[in-house]
Amino acid sequence: MWLKPEEILLKNALKLWVAEKGNEYFVLQRRRGYGEGGGGLTGLLVGTLDTMMDSTSKVAPFRILHQTPDSQIYWSIACGGTKEEINQHWEWLEKNIMRTLSVFDSSDDITSFVQGKIRGLIAEEGKVSGVQEDDPEKFREALLRFEKWFDLPQKEKLVTYYSCSYWRGRVPCQGWLYLSTNFLSFYSYLLGSEVKLVVSWNEIWRLEKTSNVILTESIHVLANGEDHYFSMFLHLSETFLIMEQLADYSIKRLFDKETFQEEPSLSDPLQITKRGLETNARNEQFRAFFRLPKEENLLEVYESFLWVPFSHFNTLGKICLSESYLCFASQDGSQCHVIIPMREVIGVEKPDRSSRALTVCVRGKRALRFSEVRDFERLGNAIRRRCGMTASPQHSASTEGIRGECQNLINHFEDNPEEVAMMVGQKESSKTVSNEALMTVFHPQDAENLDPKMLKEKMKEQSWNIHFSEYGRGTSMFCTKKTRDLIVRGVPEALRGELWMLFSGAVNDMAVNPGYYSEIVDKSLGTSTLATDEIERDLHRSLPEHPAFQSDTGISALRRVLTAYAYRNPKIGYCQAMNILTSVLLLYAKEEEAFWLLVAVCERMLPDYFNRRIIGALVDQAVFEELIRMHLTQLTEHMTDLTFFSSVSLSWFLTLFISVLPIESAVNVVDCFFYDGIKAILQLGLAVLDYNMEGLISSHDDAEAVTILSKFFDNVTNKDSPLPQTVQQNSVGNNDKASSLSKVDISDLIKEAYEKYGDMKSEEVERMRKRNKLYVIQTLEDTTKQNVLRVVSQEVKFSASQLDNLYALFKRQHFLSCYWTMNSPVLLHHDPSLAYLEQYQLGFHQFRVLFSLLEPWSLCSGNDALFLWAFRLLDENQDGLVNFKEFCCALDILYSGTFTNKLKFLFKLHQSPVSDLPEDGVIRKSPERGKGKVDLQAYLKQWQDEILKKEESIKDLPRINQAQFIQFSKTLYNLFHGDPEEESLYRAVARVTSLLLRMEEVGRRLQEPTSPTQAAPEGALLNREACSTPERSSDTPCATITLESGSIPQEVEWSFAFEQILASLLNEPVLVRFFERPVDIQARLDHAKGAQLKAKTNK
Repeated sequence: MWLKPEEILLKNALKLWVAEKGNEYFVLQRRRGYGEGGGGLTGLLVGTLDTMMDSTSKVAPFRILHQTPDSQIYWSIACGGTKEEINQHWEWLEKNIMRTLSVFDSSDDITSFVQGKIRGLIAEEGKVSGVQEDDPEKFREALLRFEKWFDLPQKEKLVTYYSCSYWRGRVPCQGWLYLSTNFLSFYSYLLGSEVKLVVSWNEIWRLEKTSNVILTESIHVLANGEDHYFSMFLHLSETFLIMEQLADYSIKRLFDKETFQEEPSLSDPLQITKRGLETNARNEQFRAFFRLPKEENLLEVYESFLWVPFSHFNTLGKICLSESYLCFASQDGSQCHVIIPMREVIGVEKPDRSSRALTVCVRGKRALRFSEVRDFERLGNAIRRRCGMTASPQHSASTEGIRGECQNLINHFEDNPEEVAMMVGQKESSKTVSNEALMTVFHPQDAENLDPKMLKEKMKEQSWNIHFSEYGRGTSMFCTKKTRDLIVRGVPEALRGELWMLFSGAVNDMAVNPGYYSEIVDKSLGTSTLATDEIERDLHRSLPEHPAFQSDTGISALRRVLTAYAYRNPKIGYCQAMNILTSVLLLYAKEEEAFWLLVAVCERMLPDYFNRRIIGALVDQAVFEELIRMHLTQLTEHMTDLTFFSSVSLSWFLTLFISVLPIESAVNVVDCFFYDGIKAILQLGLAVLDYNMEGLISSHDDAEAVTILSKFFDNVTNKDSPLPQTVQQNSVGNNDKASSLSKVDISDLIKEAYEKYGDMKSEEVERMRKRNKLYVIQTLEDTTKQNVLRVVSQEVKFSASQLDNLYALFKRQHFLSCYWTMNSPVLLHHDPSLAYLEQYQLGFHQFRVLFSLLEPWSLCSGNDALFLWAFRLLDENQDGLVNFKEFCCALDILYSGTFTNKLKFLFKLHQSPVSDLPEDGVIRKSPERGKGKVDLQAYLKQWQDEILKKEESIKDLPRINQAQFIQFSKTLYNLFHGDPEEESLYRAVARVTSLLLRMEEVGRRLQEPTSPTQAAPEGALLNREACSTPERSSDTPCATITLESGSIPQEVEWSFAFEQILASLLNEPVLVRFFERPVDIQARLDHAKGAQLKAKTNK
């Protein structure tokens, strides 16, 4: 590797280098301790120094220095990990540089020319390798060490590296931690003791920051049942962030099969960089905090003060600018935050240059003043540029008009800050199928009703109107602590849909996608898929007691929204619990608004909740368990196993308590959810358990605990609800028993949840989510593995540990096809609706690598045709993929089968394949979830055939023809190479084949008496050319078949039945012993573990 020229005053400092060759201008040196005579104390000391120092010129075993005859200064210009590599550099210098140097008169000119040439070479290498790091030179040096120490495939992309200590028990090993796209690697070398660790990101169960008495702060990694601790980082938080991002990236790419089409920095695993991962982390945090669409990215951040009119002071915070939004959040994020869509901005003015301030004018006669902005001119220009790009024709205005309006607002703002109008005009709703919320249709409010509940409802509305007059209304409203207080008290029925849209961010999704809902409704209605079938079954189970869903109006609206979403997002399609949530959304929001609220919940606020494995809900349950241990210690002391709460609380999370609370109480919970996200659900869950603490502690079993919680939910009421009794839900349990228990008002319960657990920060909840997601996914993977092994173990004779090892190898080979590309058929055609047995499958290329590592006799070695035939033979359903069961059954025959079964496998291997292999290995037998109609009859027939399938008889096997028999004979010869009885086996096969040919000739003569000229001579014998000695060329098989006394005419075709071959081979004891000899499967498994990655590299 060429190095940026660095000055070296002593070419042999501390006598650590030995000159190998040299000339007038260059010298090639070898590091002491490497190569010839490299052992002893010198080698140990040098190896330790090389590991500790951060410079490849000190680590690489070979280097080239540049020198001039009249100077004592040397320049390092190249280094190499092997002698071959450094010799290539040396030869290049001799061919391309040496002749040119003779034309220079000055030593300085020579040195300048050499340095310029080397820098040019480095620049060219950088273009090819795409290095995008802050210090490319140091990164290239680290890349050399990474490739040298770990011998991973060349495609593996190193992302970054850190100096740290790795703890082996109580002993720290100082070394280097390397983080690449697919692996976490560590290397240490201290006084002859080498420590090397390589862990795949997809094998990690836990990744967390920890601290204890010995380790003040460290990173804990749990993988493959082993704990690994890394400490003494210079930048621990930065290191942990990159590790967290890489682990999450691996999970999404390999388990969830995401392709990151909308994330350019992550779309290619060969181009992942540290900077790209850090940017992605910032973007995710930005979008989550402000509830923005996934297309938005954080572009610029400015620290500034924002004048808060209702509080009459400037609050310090940060301005966050994206493509379509200007956002501000105070320092702690809780005092106030505001989101301004660029489409609402009508102008930007800079009223006071001395205070570095600018004022943003928005629709509705509002102005926001930012001061002490370091680069306020750049910010102003950026906002103007984006407003010009996003403004629609009806929003455009003349520059003079905008300037005049802004100036009037500024003057009024400065003179009367307390009287600034904060009202935002309401946008006209786009035309949808239904323009009314169902609650408005089925329960219109009576303005003249003076019922106490209605009076209280009017008081709530008045409180919100005062809030709107002070804080603004619409998309650019200030969100403050007072906003949360109003949410906790309950949202008025008339404002619920509007505020849900605002706080969820769905209002922005709908504004930038006009007409989208109507379009996909037209496209989706009438389609027939698995999702639409499930939707139709659940339509009448969605709030069946509510009048809105006892009519065609509500049912039709629910059908349209759910079907449209399944069409929009086929990856999710439809999941149970979506119908319940959507029903409540339709009660308070218009149909199109309900659709965008569902989008916000499924894709932004509750990620991974509504899919086949409900991973998101399971992750939040794990977070809930963690919070129970932190806040409810009395309960955890009594109930050490908290899995009970996971099973009970699943419906709480999936339906936001709608399925367990009366509808009039549940909507208050949904209010809090749309404002605070999942934190509100976690807080309420803790409050429910705390309220029932005594009963849960005194319960004797899970059933009694479930009864206690059910009775509690039955008695939760909403005393302020203005809904009539025909709309409100009655208690699910026994009314007499329920009435004897004290009632709990939902507002009091929510208020208590916020008072006791409201200090929980959303950022901490997100960190807990990430920490538990790895464990949840790996637990699900382990459950899948146990299910697969339970099924396969009934079909094969492998031990439990051997099957476990086989599964690990098979799964890893599946992932190897996804490690370095996004275009793998496994990724592009993954179908999550498949059974667990077929979640991991191998295409032909992956099968060839793994089968060659595990087959007992080198059966297909050097013969791609045999690999292909074996693949076709195992692919029973002819879908271009082999699953784990098919793979294990084949290996079980080769390792544990009887002589007859092994021979039958080889016999069938050489028969003509039924169908051709798909070139791309595409899964063709099952449609993607939600996209096409599933042929259930075909599945049932396939299942019935498998049940009724009888064991194959040897008489059922078709005969093999002349060409197939010749290839079969060649395969038998190849099996014996290297065997102690090799020569005896060759002779036995020769006798068998000769006997079979004679038998076939005799049989043909008896059946077809013809003249001698039409038949082959009787003396047809099989002659093995080049097989008299064990040394044979692999390219020339020893089974070249000839005939001693003539040849069989081409027009005469002959064939053999399996019974003939079996009977002939049974007469040769040496062949029977060979096939019945036990083979050490464990040795092959151990070998495959170490060679799997290299086999992929050398494929």
